[in-house]
Amino acid sequence: MKKPIQYPIRDNPGQLPGMQEPIPIREWRGVNTFDPYSIADSYFTDMSNLTTDDYPAVSVRPGYSVIGSFGAKVLGMGVWKGVELHAVFNDGTWRRWNGTDWATLKSGLSTTALWSFTNFQGNLTDVNLIGANGVDGLHRYDGATAQVYGDAPAGINHVTTYQNRIWGAFGKEIRACKLDDGSLWNSFLGTDEDSYGKELESTRGESINMLSGSLSKLTIGMPNSLHEMYGGLPSDFTFSLITEAVGVSNNQASITQTGLMRLVHYTGLYEWQGGTVPTKEFSEIVGGYAATASGHAAGSDGVKTYFYDGNRILLYDPRRGVQAWSVWSGITPVCFVVFKEELYIGDASGRVLRLGGASDDAGTPISWHAITKPFTNREIARRQRWLKLWLTVELAVGSTMVIYLSKTVSGSDWELVHTVSGAGTQRVIIPVDKFVLENTIRLKFQGTGWSRIHEFTRQVRQLPIK
Repeated sequence: MKKPIQYPIRDNPGQLPGMQEPIPIREWRGVNTFDPYSIADSYFTDMSNLTTDDYPAVSVRPGYSVIGSFGAKVLGMGVWKGVELHAVFNDGTWRRWNGTDWATLKSGLSTTALWSFTNFQGNLTDVNLIGANGVDGLHRYDGATAQVYGDAPAGINHVTTYQNRIWGAFGKEIRACKLDDGSLWNSFLGTDEDSYGKELESTRGESINMLSGSLSKLTIGMPNSLHEMYGGLPSDFTFSLITEAVGVSNNQASITQTGLMRLVHYTGLYEWQGGTVPTKEFSEIVGGYAATASGHAAGSDGVKTYFYDGNRILLYDPRRGVQAWSVWSGITPVCFVVFKEELYIGDASGRVLRLGGASDDAGTPISWHAITKPFTNREIARRQRWLKLWLTVELAVGSTMVIYLSKTVSGSDWELVHTVSGAGTQRVIIPVDKFVLENTIRLKFQGTGWSRIHEFTRQVRQLPIK
């Protein structure tokens, strides 16, 4: 009897040497400008008009509606008692919006100076909206008219409230009205109710360009230094220099949220809790973006923080477990305010925008893109064979998406490989024919209209070192 011939059987006869399990990415952590080879797979190296609102998925940002457009630039915005939105435009008008209609309160104002606003009552019969721009004098709005208020210096600017006084800056001098009386700025009778004035020195001799009041302190900003003031009465006002290495770009370029101040300086984006030196550790991940030297703004919707660096909006989502950055384009903010729980943006084109409640920008579909890191083997120089790439994406009706591949670490050598249309959640197979033996592959997802990316998966075979 012949003995049967037997062959060794592999545990997995269909598994090729070097074959790896599919590698999915289902948590998108925003943008990262560090070394693209070294960052985690879940980061994009560049993006535009995407947001982490639907974290861990990434989706197209909310759209905006235009609630008003006057002149060619918004010069400042404020909110009176939470019921009216006020804006000054570079046609020289101060207008208010009650949620339905616009009305002009004053004309003939400066067409270039930026405004700041604060709410104050003091000895007035009701809360008034106080505004100043450094040119037209101190103004107040009482619910009916906007009018010049009191004997403050004509050049008063950057107004805020602190310890029942209105505070403003006049060049290098910090000024405050009499206690509870915003009409008196030159009352010096030797009592604790007096007006107040002090010239603030800095090694660069700079003028004050930012004031921010709170319950416990007054923060004073200059282009390259920050100061704090404590106390409740002129007899115990105390000033403290925080740093002469970091300042604030302008009065619109800082925002205070839950006791934390975040600000824009030409050297980066900083956060500061007071008493210590500001730090930019939270923003170093987006430090690779080049900013302009001016035109900065900052704002918050109560959760996320928005920074305009002169080129783009950098949006920080601080939620626990998220802490991710997004990049937006197509909007050029001058100032931000929250009105009736919604974020409003005054832009450099004279428009007041209401963010949210729409999937497009005033009827125009939003264009967006995201660029992945260069995917390689765990060892960058080791060769690999690309087997499969696929994507799970959700598209709204009328939205389109195109997918590009690149074989370089950076640059614009993109090749269109696939177009996606239709509505709903789809599994998209991405062709890799021409790139099958490339050692590095980047992907660019680009589209128009609302989309949400849930997952991207790749499967590769690691080739032996030769």
